[in-house]
Amino acid sequence: MYRVNGIFYSLQGEGRNTGRAAVFVRFAGCNLRCPFCDTEFDAYTEMTADDILQRVGCLVGDFVADVPLLVVLTGGEPTLQVDETLVDLLHRHGYEVAMESNGTRPAPLNLDWLTVSPKQNEKLGMRNEKWRQPDELKIVFDENTDPEAVLAGLMPQGISHSSFLSPHLCYLQPCDTGDARRNAAIVRQCVDYIKHHPQWRLSLQTHKLIGIE
Repeated sequence: MYRVNGIFYSLQGEGRNTGRAAVFVRFAGCNLRCPFCDTEFDAYTEMTADDILQRVGCLVGDFVADVPLLVVLTGGEPTLQVDETLVDLLHRHGYEVAMESNGTRPAPLNLDWLTVSPKQNEKLGMRNEKWRQPDELKIVFDENTDPEAVLAGLMPQGISHSSFLSPHLCYLQPCDTGDARRNAAIVRQCVDYIKHHPQWRLSLQTHKLIGIE
């Protein structure tokens, strides 16, 4: 059984897949308590893999698409629960499967896309080459963030900074603090940082900007 906080159909608002239609499966529970987290993930309903599949199917209905529909496994921290069995089931029914993780635990190896949002000063398993390596890095940025220090904690031993960055999409996402004035200052600092470090890209929470879930 999986502890599921909610399942909904919307558009991906962040990172490489911004603007893409996706079903989000939000799993309850997290092993971190980040002060900026805006997600309520403690409540849950127990569901089997078949229950999750059925709910996803009900949300998207019957339609014909030229590309597989994206299912995003998120949280909380989905690696606390999600296994390759669930990912395989979604694959068998034609879905593309992505995950959003904090990178502190191993993710299923059979994911199609893995976004890791590392937190400064947290021990990350990405140093372990046996883990499923991310396709995309997304660091939540505020006035205290040092992206280079976060990266230094991610790189496996013996791997250079440049060679680690080159295969990954690396995003900085301005932190939403709930304070409009502070948010504006953070955005300006984030843009300035990227202009001086062009290996990074800007990620905005576009779902919040247009008022969707």
